[in-house]
Amino acid sequence: MDFDVTLPLRLGQFLKLTGLAETGGQARELIESGAVEVNGTVETHRGRHLADGDVVTCQGQSARVLAVAE
Repeated sequence: MDFDVTLPLRLGQFLKLTGLAETGGQARELIESGAVEVNGTVETHRGRHLADGDVVTCQGQSARVLAVAE
């Protein structure tokens, strides 16, 4: 899946926006448990800022960040 977003965007926000997590609490739990990867590397910081082209993978689903100009 590709998602158009306005940057800066934090990982926890992206998980909620894409539906990879239903709530902020669930996003936090997924990230802290090591269930989330950014560009193939496990990410445990929910405040990580995502960049254009980053691929976030969680629970067997992936979403790509596509930045749009405001």
